[in-house]
Amino acid sequence: MTTLDTANVRAGRPIALPIAIAALVALPIATALLCLSAGRYQVPAAHVFGILLHELLVGFGLAAADWLPSGLATVSWTPTERIVVTTVRLPRVLMAGIAGAGLALSGAVLQGMFRNPLVGPQTIGAASGASLGGVVAILLFGFGLPVHVGAFAGAALALAAVLIVHRGDGVSPVLTLVLAGVVVGAFCGALVGFVTFIADPEVKLPGIVFWLLGSFAAASWPNVALLAACSLVGGSVMLAMSWRVNVLSLGDEEARSLGVDPRRDRLILLAATCVAVSAQVAVSGTIGWVGLIIPNLVRMVVGADHRRLLPISAVAGAAFLMAADTLARDLSAAEIPVGIVTAIIGTPVFAWLLRRHARGQAA
Repeated sequence: MTTLDTANVRAGRPIALPIAIAALVALPIATALLCLSAGRYQVPAAHVFGILLHELLVGFGLAAADWLPSGLATVSWTPTERIVVTTVRLPRVLMAGIAGAGLALSGAVLQGMFRNPLVGPQTIGAASGASLGGVVAILLFGFGLPVHVGAFAGAALALAAVLIVHRGDGVSPVLTLVLAGVVVGAFCGALVGFVTFIADPEVKLPGIVFWLLGSFAAASWPNVALLAACSLVGGSVMLAMSWRVNVLSLGDEEARSLGVDPRRDRLILLAATCVAVSAQVAVSGTIGWVGLIIPNLVRMVVGADHRRLLPISAVAGAAFLMAADTLARDLSAAEIPVGIVTAIIGTPVFAWLLRRHARGQAA
């Protein structure tokens, strides 16, 4: 299996690092403004910024006219523009950004923890388990709260199954854990196929298929709140343990010599990624490739030190998925599932990464 270059954990890549970090941090903010502006109903970026700032000031009980900059104070937006920005697009853009941050952060943690750049949220079986729980809930109860409960339950059961199949250290605990995730993910995928096979082709099947392809079309403030809460819990744990991910990426023997319990920390990190990934699947269906390609691209810029890699991967993932969702809703008259867009973009990028890595090994 391909392993990460652990020599970069401490050194990183110092060339233009402050500039790169500043650009990546500003990227999701600029992307969000562009996504709120773009669409079949165009809203000027100045109007979008003014509407958001006005709503923020009003939310804090301040007189917007007294606090808005003079340039924005003279900008007048229509009531339709305000409704489009605050009611239609803002929940969707926020949901896409939070989901992208959670997926990219989870992917970066898993790649570091397993010392393998080919690992992603789908590899450990959590995404497949959440998908299985979601489609079973749709089949039995329909959309809404049952899907959320089913996705969380499916992800938890899949993680438990991975740990049961893994059972102990073995010869290579990291390798056996990855293989256990692949086995459980394949089994859950087979059950998802069975559920789609027995679903009513006129009533249930179209909704199941569209949900499995991933979409933020059903974005709402309750879904944003659920996703944000779960991503905050899981993301906070992952960011707080970034130094431990560095240690785990050096191998179990080195980790133990530094006073780290690899099995305990690995279990905590797996649970944190499970929470973040299952929350994303619960509110928007299965969306692949974000957690696989974004950490690899960011690692090329900031190096393999997870104290930098994790937060920058989160903001880059947020920008990527917001942009992908905007393309999904604007490329055609009928909205394209965002999972298709991420796959179309992700597969050639990942092929390029593999080719670049092969060339680097040959050199």
